[in-house]
Amino acid sequence: MALQDRGYIRSGAGAVDTEYDVGLRSHMLRVYNYMCAGLVLTGVVAYGFASYITTSPELAQMIYGTPLRWVLAFAPFAFILAMNFGINKMSFGTLQIVFWAFAAVMGLSLSSVFLVYTSGSIAKVFFITASMFAATSLYGYTTKRDLAKMGSFLFMGMIGLFIAMIVNIFMQSPVMHYAISALGVLIFTGLTAWDTQRIKEEYHVNHGYELAGKLAVMGAVGLYINFVNIFMFLLSFFGNRE
Repeated sequence: MALQDRGYIRSGAGAVDTEYDVGLRSHMLRVYNYMCAGLVLTGVVAYGFASYITTSPELAQMIYGTPLRWVLAFAPFAFILAMNFGINKMSFGTLQIVFWAFAAVMGLSLSSVFLVYTSGSIAKVFFITASMFAATSLYGYTTKRDLAKMGSFLFMGMIGLFIAMIVNIFMQSPVMHYAISALGVLIFTGLTAWDTQRIKEEYHVNHGYELAGKLAVMGAVGLYINFVNIFMFLLSFFGNRE
């Protein structure tokens, strides 16, 4: 009887583990679906706005020839801050709306890509980025290594990178530009692995709670940002200008 009891316990534990694994895969799929849908929305808005700009030189001058370009460039950060600091106050539906708005505004911010680079080179760099992202995210999902320390180091590197980018706006150094692009690819590729592992750990703590749905959206935001930055830095290397 005791052996049967122990067998039942093992069987029950196995069922719980299976349920957890299925839930985790469903959660990760939800994160990737949000991320991919956000990227599609960004791409459609960016391409559509760039196409409209080419037919209206006056509008192009008003946006890219005035300080309004900086408003357009930094507007997505306002949405990121709103989502990060408002996640506990926002309902799940509101958070989703803010995420879609963020992806659309990011499309407006990135529309100049279609004005500067050829469509062929944009497509080429996109597929290179997608391959790198998929491989790195898979590593973050499957590795048993704790990436927390690496994540802290990369986060500090990201802050230093953005400071260097601001400095180079005034210096306009081509050498510094390429150095920043190379470091940017490395940093955001590493952050992709770290973010993927972090999303798994957040699910482990919060699965079964309403917060898990919100964390799926925020996980998508983190991966989305990594993907866009890798894409933009790689475009600096491999993009062919119009």
